[in-house]
Amino acid sequence: MIDLRSDTLTHPTKSMRNAMATAEVGDDVFQEDPTVQKLETLAAEKTGKEAAVFVPSGTMGNLISVLSHCGRGDEILLGDRSHISLYEVGGVSALGGVHPRPLPNNSDGTISIELLEKGIRHLDIHSPPTRLICLENTHNFCQGSPVTPEYMMTVGDLAKKYGLKIHLDGARIFNAAVALRIPVQKLTEKVDSVMFCLSKGLSAPVGSLVCGSSDFIDKARKARKMVGGGMRQAGHLAAAGIIALNDLVDRLRVDHENAKTLASQISQMEGIEVDESKVKTNIIFFKLAGLKGETFLQLLEKKEIKILMTDADEGIFRAVLHREVSKEQVEIVIETFKSILDKR
Repeated sequence: MIDLRSDTLTHPTKSMRNAMATAEVGDDVFQEDPTVQKLETLAAEKTGKEAAVFVPSGTMGNLISVLSHCGRGDEILLGDRSHISLYEVGGVSALGGVHPRPLPNNSDGTISIELLEKGIRHLDIHSPPTRLICLENTHNFCQGSPVTPEYMMTVGDLAKKYGLKIHLDGARIFNAAVALRIPVQKLTEKVDSVMFCLSKGLSAPVGSLVCGSSDFIDKARKARKMVGGGMRQAGHLAAAGIIALNDLVDRLRVDHENAKTLASQISQMEGIEVDESKVKTNIIFFKLAGLKGETFLQLLEKKEIKILMTDADEGIFRAVLHREVSKEQVEIVIETFKSILDKR
C-alpha cells in the first residue's frame, strides 16, 4: 500500500526501535527519566529556548501552551485555517475557557499584519483581553507553506508593541527550516513558545515537544499533568525522538523533492487542478474535476494507493509525502492517476 494520507503514517526506523528497547528510563512525572531529559535539552537547543517538555501529542502541546499563556476569559488571535482552530476539538475554549478569534489566513499561511493589529482588543468592559497570537509553520491547510523568518520577525515586533505573547504551532517546523534552508532558531527566536511533532516526517512513533522559557515550561509541565499527559518511563518513547532530531531532519528534503515531482506531473493531467508553484514542502493539495471524489478514492485503493479527500463538495484532495513513500512509488502514483483519469 502506498499511503499518502499523512506523514503521521511513518513507522520508526530500525535504529529507533533498538534505542527504544535499550533506553535508560525513570519516572518522568518525578523528572527522573534521563532519556526524556536528554530529548528535552536537545529540543530546547534546536529551537533556541531555555527549556522543553515532552508531551504525547501536538494537540496536547498546543493546548497546554495556550493554557499556560492565558487565563479563562482571555482571547487568542489565530488563523481561520489553522490546526488549532479547525482540528483540535475546540480544546482551548472547552477546557481553558479561552476565546479564539479566527482571522483569515492568506494562501501562504500568514495573517496580514493589518488584520492582526486590528484584531487586538483595546481595554473595554465588553471585550475579552487579547493575550496571545497563535501562528502555524509549516501551515498544513495552506499548501504546507513554510512561513518566512521575515514574517515571524514582523509579528514578533507587533506582539512586543502591544505586550502580547506568541505561540507557534510548529508541528512541521523542521520541514519549514529545511525548505527555507535556515536553522529552526531563525523561525522561533521571536516566539514565546513553540510546539513541534516528532511523529510526522521525523518518523518517531509518538510525541511532541513544547519549548519556551524555564518559567513557561514549569507552567506547561503542570498543565500537561492536569490534562493527563504525565508519563512514567517515557524514555522508551523519547529515545526515538532523539534519533529523529539527530538523524532524520536533513532527509526531509527528499520528501519535498518527491512532492514537487508529483505536483509537477499531475498538474499536466486533464481533470486535475494544482498550483505546483505553491508546493514548497511535503504537502500537495489538488482539485479533481469530472470524477466523483469517492469514486476516485475507490479506484486508487484498488491499486493500493490511499490519499485524503479534505472537501467532498469541492473535490479537494491532499497528498503528503514521507519517508515510506519512495521516488519509485511516486512514479507508480503518477501512472495510476493518469490511468484512472484517461478512463473516466
